[in-house]
Amino acid sequence: MSIPTPPPAPSGQPGPTTPPAYEYPTSPSTSSDAGKPFLVTWLLSLLVGVFGVDRFYLGKIGTGLLKLFTLGGLGVWWLVDLIVILAGGMRDKAGRPLDGYDKTKLVAWIVTAAVILVGGISGAVNASTNAARDLPATSSTQPQESKADQPAAATEPKKIEKPAEPTPGAAAASWANGKFGTFAPVQLSGTGDTVIDLPAGATGGIVVATHTGNRNFAVTVLDANNGSTGELLVNTIGAYSGATAWGISALGNGVKLQVMADGAWTFDIRPMGDAPLVAAAGTGDAVFLYEGGAASLAATHAGSRNFVVQEETGKAFSMGLLINEIGAYNGTVPLAAGPSVITITADGAWTLAVK
Repeated sequence: MSIPTPPPAPSGQPGPTTPPAYEYPTSPSTSSDAGKPFLVTWLLSLLVGVFGVDRFYLGKIGTGLLKLFTLGGLGVWWLVDLIVILAGGMRDKAGRPLDGYDKTKLVAWIVTAAVILVGGISGAVNASTNAARDLPATSSTQPQESKADQPAAATEPKKIEKPAEPTPGAAAASWANGKFGTFAPVQLSGTGDTVIDLPAGATGGIVVATHTGNRNFAVTVLDANNGSTGELLVNTIGAYSGATAWGISALGNGVKLQVMADGAWTFDIRPMGDAPLVAAAGTGDAVFLYEGGAASLAATHAGSRNFVVQEETGKAFSMGLLINEIGAYNGTVPLAAGPSVITITADGAWTLAVK
């Protein structure tokens, strides 16, 4: 059977048209525009933002390095970035907003407020404790019998032995060894680049180093996976002689030292409790112990590069950054009550006076 064709359209009228082809619906674009997680960025900013870790995480390497070298702009930059993150205004390097902000912003605000509140309460308690310790002790007196009422001594009176006076620095040394661990001192010498194992079981200690080369001399603390703990103990050009400490502001557990040098070097690694009490004057990097009460610290520096003074008391939420200046310095800063470890980074002569 043949299918009849439709008759031609009359003149002046349009003929039959072909129906348009069916277009299949396309699925919406699935390209990801989400930025870095808000929760991770906020935690990094709150805990280690003073070292610029949050900006490194967002891909902002330049400002991260600047934030690291200035220790969070002496805390101001750290606080500003934390507020911007909590307000939802932070963006990553590509300009994308943080992912998951609406889901966790309330928890982040509550936890941040709790941390700040606990820090304030801890500071108030410490201040009250120090004030109470400085109050003079009350003494009671009892009536003594007259010599006429006392029986005659049958034997010669015994000599009264004075109690032994405590050794200066003993209390601070005991605290430092209890906090960072003890170990047998390690002395090493060599030339050029190397890796040195730190004493097992210790979380911190003193590193006394010398270098006689002409080019860069750097000492970095590494963890068990050869990752940096954030502690750059030495970074200078040419000869070096000084004492530094590891384990004070670390982001991980340091287990070895990476040494980059072009000349001969020596290392003397000792427990933190071996550090001497605060000296009145010196030159270059140094580590000291402090066991006095809350006081004022007057300091001067005659160098041309960075001058940093930090105090580690082991108390929660205590930043301990006392001074962070470049070049000459002359000023007075508050000093927390000991026992504590005080580290000095300097390239010139300095003086310290506890008042």
